Amino acid sequence: MVRAIADMIVTGEMLPGERLDELSLAARFEVSRTPVREALRELSAMSLVGREPNRSAVVMNVTQARLHSMFEAMAELEGICARLSAERMTVDERRGLDIEHRSSIHLVHSGSPEDYSAYNTEFHNRLYRGAHNDHLLELATQTRARLAPFRRAQFRLTGRLSKSYDEHDRIVTAILRADCKAAGQAAFDHVSIVSDASAVFVAAHG
Repeated sequence: MVRAIADMIVTGEMLPGERLDELSLAARFEVSRTPVREALRELSAMSLVGREPNRSAVVMNVTQARLHSMFEAMAELEGICARLSAERMTVDERRGLDIEHRSSIHLVHSGSPEDYSAYNTEFHNRLYRGAHNDHLLELATQTRARLAPFRRAQFRLTGRLSKSYDEHDRIVTAILRADCKAAGQAAFDHVSIVSDASAVFVAAHG
């Protein structure tokens, strides 16, 4: 439910200021009001929904400044994760990252944003785990969760899947070479590009 509502907000199906009635949402998703309330809390943490005491939740207007701020933090976190992964990943972790990355080319060729997005989440999770720092893993995972609907949406842009693959390739190549500086820079650049692509999508559908 969280993903469905988030995607509707990001794609403009639900507009800023639109009220989100708990009963209507419960009927729409065929659930009780309890999971609806939990979903709205999660959406509020993503800054997609605003809540006021004794009033219905409303769709928030995600400004370009807010989006840039979140991606700026994400780029720094992913840069650190990739740099540490280049230093700390085990042989098996590097091999797994490389194999999964190479096999993802068929997802690019299939052209399915949904399938590639699912793979992309696991790719980045490997980078977070590969840093072997539990606190960093928690920070990166939480920040990424807030940006998830925007990161999914940008894959709908023409040519974005192949560009993402190439950006991943830079990261993987640097990690396999244990080049910490190059890995960190490649990951930072990748998220910065994702930020720009997400902003383009939001501007076109906002």
